[in-house]
Amino acid sequence: MVKKKEGGSRLCVDFQQLNKLTIKNKYPLSRIDDLMDQLRGAFVFSKIDLRSGYHQIRVKEGDIPKTAFRTRYGHYEYVVMPFDVTNAHAVFMNCMNRIFRPFLDKFVVMFVDDILIYSRTPEEHGEHLRLVLEILKAKQLYAKLSKCEFWLSEVKFLGHVISAEGIAVNLAKVESVLQWERPRTVTDIQNFVGLAGYYRRFDR
Repeated sequence: MVKKKEGGSRLCVDFQQLNKLTIKNKYPLSRIDDLMDQLRGAFVFSKIDLRSGYHQIRVKEGDIPKTAFRTRYGHYEYVVMPFDVTNAHAVFMNCMNRIFRPFLDKFVVMFVDDILIYSRTPEEHGEHLRLVLEILKAKQLYAKLSKCEFWLSEVKFLGHVISAEGIAVNLAKVESVLQWERPRTVTDIQNFVGLAGYYRRFDR
């Protein structure tokens, strides 16, 4: 069991052997730059966080035995998609993008289990929010209300602060750069340069 930042615990299972035998799904991850470009000109935002998103996807009947694991309490199998299998992210993203395809690049940004609804006017936003909530209800997808925010003029999303005035870096991310420990390996240096290079575009 691994403790979550917001409290509670998450079950982690070692699926290394299963992952080695799995054909990898090369589903592309959305580029954050492209997602941010869609938000320019928006004035009203709502953010919906899906509750344990991967666990809302059912495992195909014939694949359930492949997820088996044993503890001192007995033998168990997942009937919903576990977090630790190699294609979980790709399957989930593909599913969400298919569900919200009519709204992508119009008023919805999907990134894993985060849904951002953006609009130019309050009137538009009411309609956009209604459409998204109706789809969630129809597909029986559940949100974690404590992590959802509605009718915002400014929203934090993917390490950025987004408002009608534009897109800025989240100050918490700046602090993480300032507090970065001295790099000790080539990989450490590459990680720091990559992060600093990305946020350099916000420097004025």
